[in-house]
Amino acid sequence: MALITVIGASGRQGLAQVRQALKAGYEVRAISRRPDALEGAPIEGVEKVEVRPMDLYDTSTYRAALEGSDYIFYTHPLQARADRAVLVGQVGKAAAELAVKRVVWNTSSWIPDKPGDPFTYGENTKGINALWRSGAPGTVFGSVLFMDNLLTGWARPFIVNEGRYVYPHKPDLEANWISLDDVARFMLASLERPDMEGAWLNIGGPERLVGKQVAQHLSEALGRPIKYDPCTPAEFGRYLVAAAGDEMPEAMREDFAKGIEAFYEYNNNAPTRPFAVDMDHVYERFPELEGKLETMGEWTKRQDWGESNYRPAFG
Repeated sequence: MALITVIGASGRQGLAQVRQALKAGYEVRAISRRPDALEGAPIEGVEKVEVRPMDLYDTSTYRAALEGSDYIFYTHPLQARADRAVLVGQVGKAAAELAVKRVVWNTSSWIPDKPGDPFTYGENTKGINALWRSGAPGTVFGSVLFMDNLLTGWARPFIVNEGRYVYPHKPDLEANWISLDDVARFMLASLERPDMEGAWLNIGGPERLVGKQVAQHLSEALGRPIKYDPCTPAEFGRYLVAAAGDEMPEAMREDFAKGIEAFYEYNNNAPTRPFAVDMDHVYERFPELEGKLETMGEWTKRQDWGESNYRPAFG
């Protein structure tokens, strides 16, 4: 049975990848600096997952963590101290040395058609080039916006406690929200696809929604009115810093908040529309997933909006 090693397994995105890989019948190894990283995670079969330590900033730790892997799933750390190209390039080099069959990189953000876009977008372009040059077979997915963000400490309290869906999208901004489980399904579906080696693809969910439509789905799921109450990008930056709490060093909080502010100002106004995905093209590449991706209505209704739901770090 093939072994998938998930780097960043204790985060929200990594947990979804662990869950879906186990469900698909793969052996799974979780990479985390904490040996108890998966304790309490509501994932069937999680007790079978081996946890190994690795420090992305210390390449001497890579071999012991990654050896024996058939595939590597990599998601860039939210608060990374180095840029994307450096880290994914290092992972790719280690994977090539270990003869890993495929590195699948989930960029957690849109990939531009041309270099030069600001923020993570331009860094995604650099990172893709670094991965291709590493010698490792690679596939890259640009997952543009996560439904699961609505469960985090910067979004969920407003929804549950105040009946407000607070997000920095201008009212007419359209977005193809995708669930983290569906991101993981794309990653898994690519593994046996030779045409996806050396390829990248932006992915989203099946619907393109504006803020009021998201609020309507939340209203139906919670059984009470939820109003879309857009905040400014500056306010959103402060909410994310507050949600991070002690996990974010004091020295980086101001710059992080300003970066989030600038990022969402760009997203609201960029002609490239980073949150809108050409799903016809996606289904051309992955016809087996057409009609099987979660809608926002389906996703919101299967969530536990009470106080008992499991929420990993930073959300």
